[in-house]
Amino acid sequence: MRKEPLSGKELSALVDGLNRLARNLWWTWNQESQEIFQELSPRCWQTLYHNAVAVLHEVSNEELRSRLRDPAFQERVRRVLGMFEDYLKAGNTWCQTHAPALAEPSVAYFSAEFGFHETLPIAAGGLGVLAGDHAKSASDLGLGFVGISLFYREGYFMQSINHENWQTEYYTLLNPENLPVESVLDDNGEPLVCDVEIGLNRVFFRAFRANIGRVPVYLLDTDLPENEQHERDLTLRVYGGDTTTRILQEILLGIGGVRLLRALNVQPAVYHMNEGHAAFLTLELIREKLAGGASLDDAIARTRSQCIFTTHTPVAAGHDRFSANLMHFALNRYLDVSHLTLDQVMPLGRVHPNNAEELFCMTVLALRLSRCANAVSELHGQVSRQMWHALYPARPVDQVPIGHITNGVHLLGWMKGTLRRYWRRKLSPHAPVILTPAPPSEESTFWETRPPGRWDDDINTPEFWKRLGDPAFVSDEELWALRYKLRRELIEFARRRLLFHAQRISQRDFIAFDHLLNPDALTIGFGRRFATYKRAPLVFQQFDNIVKLVHDKERPLQFIFAGKAHPRDDSGKRFIQHIIHLSRYSELQGHLVFLENYDVHVARQMVSGCDVWLNNPRRPLEASGTSGMKGSCHGCLNLSILDGWWREGYNGSNGFAIGDDSHPDNIEEQDRRDSENLYRVLTEQVIPCFFDRDDQGIPRKWIQRIRNAMTTLVPQFTTERMVREYIQHYYLA
Repeated sequence: MRKEPLSGKELSALVDGLNRLARNLWWTWNQESQEIFQELSPRCWQTLYHNAVAVLHEVSNEELRSRLRDPAFQERVRRVLGMFEDYLKAGNTWCQTHAPALAEPSVAYFSAEFGFHETLPIAAGGLGVLAGDHAKSASDLGLGFVGISLFYREGYFMQSINHENWQTEYYTLLNPENLPVESVLDDNGEPLVCDVEIGLNRVFFRAFRANIGRVPVYLLDTDLPENEQHERDLTLRVYGGDTTTRILQEILLGIGGVRLLRALNVQPAVYHMNEGHAAFLTLELIREKLAGGASLDDAIARTRSQCIFTTHTPVAAGHDRFSANLMHFALNRYLDVSHLTLDQVMPLGRVHPNNAEELFCMTVLALRLSRCANAVSELHGQVSRQMWHALYPARPVDQVPIGHITNGVHLLGWMKGTLRRYWRRKLSPHAPVILTPAPPSEESTFWETRPPGRWDDDINTPEFWKRLGDPAFVSDEELWALRYKLRRELIEFARRRLLFHAQRISQRDFIAFDHLLNPDALTIGFGRRFATYKRAPLVFQQFDNIVKLVHDKERPLQFIFAGKAHPRDDSGKRFIQHIIHLSRYSELQGHLVFLENYDVHVARQMVSGCDVWLNNPRRPLEASGTSGMKGSCHGCLNLSILDGWWREGYNGSNGFAIGDDSHPDNIEEQDRRDSENLYRVLTEQVIPCFFDRDDQGIPRKWIQRIRNAMTTLVPQFTTERMVREYIQHYYLA
């Protein structure tokens, strides 16, 4: 530990380092960084969505410099900043070793949403969270990656439940100065402004850069005085407005995104479209080639060689389609400057190019103009090949050129702090501290270098998780203690959150929140979008039987639900209303709760604290699903339909399956059968296994399933594995 007092220059270097760190979302997957910002202002950290930038705005420069004079705190800050610098400057990344051609900026990843952290709420759900995790792993691997999306200044909606238990929506304005983003500047230090032809006008936009470790993600913003108000509002909300707003947003994302890259002098080798929302980027690539003298056929062929496409939607209605009239309105001025005509563009987005009645489909455009395409799980690949077979009528269904790369999650980003601290104590309790003795200068820093052998260096490897299979390394007693701690933390989180929202309900409905939920009960969680095909209330179709289970004093059971329905999805809202009604006015009161305003933070609490993660979509409509992947590292077991990723991950002893690898075609029959199977598995497998305790009170067989899940699922379903597969099979192809 440094003993001599810091000079003014050294203090300034530490302050500058913390400010730089706060504006790089690397800290969202580094526990020590989060602990630094939390210690500076615990109240701010809690109330301002764990926002490092907001914390530093709360702490004055004078206070920060004074706090840094504490030798112990100063040492921790230097250590964290040393790790940060090491990470940014690492010269031995996976990409530099295995794909050096992609170590420089080479992959542009376009997505209508990115979900990085609760600090930056610009994602609606799983698609955005997957994109955010993709970017984090691209950074970890050293991939030359650039992300493109939109800066939604009101983000995705905040959820509130009214007196009728009905979801209502409200929005809060995001202030870029209080977020981990930076304005993109031109050579004169002014905000860089680009433009794109949308409708009848030139629409101007600027960009903010979110630093995700080593990689940038650029967020386009049209809220500029040069634009008319309806154009300024294009980037107001995630998927906000009607179909017209949607197509205008997608022109900005695709065409505007390419123009921003050109303004930044970035020339990617690969353009990766995450869903069809970004497919208009292909038109801009064609326009550039036409302007260079290429023929239309040559421009299309060369554009196709640059693009890849990932589809996430196994439902026909989930793919954006636009009429010819709307296409004419939205692209009118763009077509004038691009030397393209509507008659040339429309066939690119039609399954049957010569059918003038067919709507223009963004997914068809992306498939036609990509050199390769993939679904996000094996079963989703089968569904997608069947869905788009008409695009390739000369081929058998199984030869439709849509492969699959199963999704994953960014492990460190989803690990709760309790688990990160556990591994830090378990695996590096005596890690030596190494100080860099060189004094500070204009060219160098004096941060502490990271200790060798950090546990999180190996977190994605099978070898790391294989150790969990050895009771000599982590005993059953130790794992069970960890599970109890995580469950207790979730229950107390739920109590606090429900108490906060209880201010809006009548006194007669008030619950004694300190006694709500039972830390000894088998806790089942359900958290996701309340799309109707996900069938949130399915377990309660066996209502009388479920009531008996939750009131069993010997083997208690309880449920924690959370999720948002799309603002225009009244059917999904009715599901929410039904579950909240059961939680307040039925015999399930006290054993069932619904947590409002589901977001990344709530999801992290739930996947860590629940014993079982329930997933019961109507098969095969869950393209992949990733929420259950986030639970395995915490010891939460999956109870799921064999759909999406779980169909590939389940091995018979690392969780529980609802039904077999098939489904009836009739929806009513499928719902009836799945409800019966869910109850049967719950009563015959899940509950008996959880409550089968030895004379020490330890559920040995349950813990063995946890070990099996950790060793077989965690290292397989990561975005590190996923991004490597994209690199090896698609980016380098």
